[in-house]
Amino acid sequence: MTPVLCFDIETIPDVAGLRRVWELGDELDDAAVAEAAFARRREATGHDFLPLHLHRVVAIGCLFRDADGVRVRCLGEPADGEARLIQDFFKVIDRYTPQLVSWNGSGFDLQVLHYRGLVNHVHAQRYWDLGDDDRDFRYNNYISRYHTRHTDLMDLLALYSPRANAPLDELARLCGLPGKLGMDGAQVWPAYRDGRIAEIRAYCETDVANTYLLYCRFQLMRGAWTHERHDEEVRIVRDALAATSGEHWRRYLDAWGR
Repeated sequence: MTPVLCFDIETIPDVAGLRRVWELGDELDDAAVAEAAFARRREATGHDFLPLHLHRVVAIGCLFRDADGVRVRCLGEPADGEARLIQDFFKVIDRYTPQLVSWNGSGFDLQVLHYRGLVNHVHAQRYWDLGDDDRDFRYNNYISRYHTRHTDLMDLLALYSPRANAPLDELARLCGLPGKLGMDGAQVWPAYRDGRIAEIRAYCETDVANTYLLYCRFQLMRGAWTHERHDEEVRIVRDALAATSGEHWRRYLDAWGR
């Protein structure tokens, strides 16, 4: 079977980068630099979501499905730097050439990984192949919007119309899944400042579980899977999560059972 890599990233403001871009000294601490960036963004756009190149990746959650089963984890270790995390992500693609699955990966996650990979001297030859190394990639690659090696479920279900996008949390709950538990993207920066990287990684892992289970439902809807195949895949995921350590998985399974 073709391996599937369902992924999600968590980011914080790139405070060091903001200091370089704005030529700031050390008179402001990290929190003040970030707040200044948020304030500038609110003044310019009405919201404080920073441009994608000014995000720093602090977690990459992955659900990997292959013939050996399902594994869910964040790449690397909590103390690993951004360069290591991003390089590890592209190494998985180099090794397995998986089917990528995301929720808003085309509109956020991959774009951030592109910018931050450039900043961090990351190598990603397989991902960027457009047919020069593998002829098959000329007709189906990770980059072209309408090719299928990357399935951005949010973008696809909305038929590439941003006004029709649905939030992952709400659609997951509509489909009987737990959705987000205890955190959302807006809380990542405060959590990071408080040293709660383990909670951020746990939140990221549950997001990829939600995304993959919606992908299973999508495979059923488009006729690629029968009801029996879908139900068996969901059972495999549930069993894999039950066998994975972590309080967040116990909470996730408890919420899933309600």
